[in-house]
Amino acid sequence: MQSATTRHVRTLLILSVVVRLAVWILVSISAYLLPLFDASPCIWISGTPPGPPSVLLRWDAFHFAHIAREGYVYEHEWAFSALAGFGSSGWGTLLRGGAGMAILCDSTHVLYHLSLHHFRSPSLAFLSAALSVFSSSPAALKLASYNEPFFTYFSYRGMLACARSNWVAASICFALASMFRSNGIFLSGFILWGMLVTPFLTWQKDRLTPRRLLKCVLLTALPLIPFIHHNITAYLRFCRSSATSIPDWCTSNMIPLIYSHTNEVPSPPQLDSPFLSPALLPHISLRLLPSLPLTYWAGARLILDLPKWGKAWVTWSVLWGALSCVLWAVFLPPA
Repeated sequence: MQSATTRHVRTLLILSVVVRLAVWILVSISAYLLPLFDASPCIWISGTPPGPPSVLLRWDAFHFAHIAREGYVYEHEWAFSALAGFGSSGWGTLLRGGAGMAILCDSTHVLYHLSLHHFRSPSLAFLSAALSVFSSSPAALKLASYNEPFFTYFSYRGMLACARSNWVAASICFALASMFRSNGIFLSGFILWGMLVTPFLTWQKDRLTPRRLLKCVLLTALPLIPFIHHNITAYLRFCRSSATSIPDWCTSNMIPLIYSHTNEVPSPPQLDSPFLSPALLPHISLRLLPSLPLTYWAGARLILDLPKWGKAWVTWSVLWGALSCVLWAVFLPPA
């Protein structure tokens, strides 16, 4: 199995590099040949033509880049987590630096080892990891200085640590993931499930000692700290400042969270919640689910059990990924 694992990891590395190059070439050619729907990237980078590094500046990257240079200036920027950007002196250096860091946090090989741990099948693990290369949003995951590559990497690292019962490492990885995306707080559930629920369901209640319970509480709480700190900092700045007026969200909710305010989606009053409104849940699901391996495990099983439908799904994924690169290049949704 060791030789097969080494060969698979090497192949996945080559495949990941090839896909990243393909995404870069497709986005660059599209940006060069097609007109921009929004000329903001050229304006923000001193009127440069639509090429590197302006092809990296789309959608949320505007906010990440501004936060990295100026800090949190506007209220809506608090929708993004504390590590939304990386400090730099220039736009080009900043965007290239963020994209380079995203390459270093390639999650393909981590997903392979996670799949191998659960399925004990090198071929199934390889297939699952290979499918993850063809994501539905390759520009955001393979090209831009977005939070998604880092969030996915640390999420998979934490899940692998949980699978190996390395709870401290899992908690640290999940905490790092939640520093890039606020919905990383839900990853604490893996620790809670592994340390408490699993022993209970498998009739190993003797393992549920007070010491284990305390350890579980502390390790589950660690990934929550970035989210709590982020919201407390915003509360002190906006709701406890010396300004003559404070925003409505400071007083309209029982728990004044800037996260729920900046991600607010209109919903019927009877469904309002001070923390997570039902209208906000689809937004969280769309951001969180792509970082879960279940999608690629299901795709791998589909290819093995129903090859015809599996090939159709892979074809759709590749075509949609290519189309999304073109849409990204011309500044059109989806991002």
